Amino acid sequence: MIALDREKLFAARLHAARMRPYLATALYALHPVESAHVPTMAVDRHWRCYVSPGFVARTPLAELASVWVHEVSHLLRDHHGRSDRYAARTGRGAPGERLRMNIAADFEINDDAYGAGLPLPTGAITPADAGLQPGQLMEDYLHDPRLGRYSRETAWLDCGSGADGAERAWDLGPDGAAGLSDQERDAVRFRVAEGIRGRPGDTPKAWRRWAEEAFHPPQPWRDLLGAAVRAAASTAGSADDYVYGRPARRAASLPGVVLPSLRRRPPRVSVVVDTSASVSDAELGSALLEVAAITRAVGGRRDLVTVLSCDAAARLVVPLCQGEGLSLLGGGGTDLRAGFRRALRAAPPPDVIVVLTDGQTPWPSAPPPCRTVIGLFPRLRFVSSQYRPDPPPSWARVVEIRS
Repeated sequence: MIALDREKLFAARLHAARMRPYLATALYALHPVESAHVPTMAVDRHWRCYVSPGFVARTPLAELASVWVHEVSHLLRDHHGRSDRYAARTGRGAPGERLRMNIAADFEINDDAYGAGLPLPTGAITPADAGLQPGQLMEDYLHDPRLGRYSRETAWLDCGSGADGAERAWDLGPDGAAGLSDQERDAVRFRVAEGIRGRPGDTPKAWRRWAEEAFHPPQPWRDLLGAAVRAAASTAGSADDYVYGRPARRAASLPGVVLPSLRRRPPRVSVVVDTSASVSDAELGSALLEVAAITRAVGGRRDLVTVLSCDAAARLVVPLCQGEGLSLLGGGGTDLRAGFRRALRAAPPPDVIVVLTDGQTPWPSAPPPCRTVIGLFPRLRFVSSQYRPDPPPSWARVVEIRS
């Protein structure tokens, strides 16, 4: 039986920390556990790293350092938690599906983890091996049907429960020795994210994105959309309508004089829905749900919400109170500038324009004279590799609509 060469294992970790100094805190937070049951190295969600003595013996030190980086990346990026959430959302938690999650998680890590002193380990898989595009997230790869065909060729892969959320026979579990608590894990992630944000340097884009989300975690998009609409509505057209039904408080200082008080005028909201061919029926159905959410955000006044369907032209304008059985017409190209023009021609004009779109459209060159909120349907890839749409304008509040 081969004894674990701890000197070589720890020398490899030191090399990994020198090559990727922003990961040093996480690398030294991992607790190695010798195990003859793991094929190479594997992690659990409690930040233990299970190590095969035979694997350490036959692997060059530089490659071993690369594996250290790979395994700790699973934990920093919360692949076990994300896998559990994906399984709960889709009902796909069988062993074969967990293997797909492990592969997708490896793709997310391996497309930019190596080079600059860390060689690609023997047997490491990358998105290019399956004909997939690099730079995407685990969830993006899981939605690609090509991953299923590729998973049959990689049944040997096992990075542990820290990669896909499925407990292994060798796991020591939450009560085992040397595991990190939830607070300790969060502290490690924060320290790593702090280091990346403080000195980004040549840090890969995926790690910079991860660090930004660690500091500003994504919030439920429906709450964000409602909050953005309420914030926009609260500043436009507020307290500018006089009423004598309730005298102003300062009227007491002027006996015999009735002064009007200011009343907050409910905001008018115009919703522009992208109905071009690039928007799916499911997304259009989601858009109708968002119209209802927007109505709640302005106090339930359906008469103040107007809906426009727009592809290359604004085709439909109806107040929501008249929109029972609302049909969203379109299916052509996309130019939401027509929707903006149509919304602004309304009398009285809107206080807020809300746009629900996939973003594949030209935008107005100048901001409209009212607040704008853009709800973006997510896109894994664009319809045409030659077409790259302009990003949403900086003068709009942008919220990503997640499924």
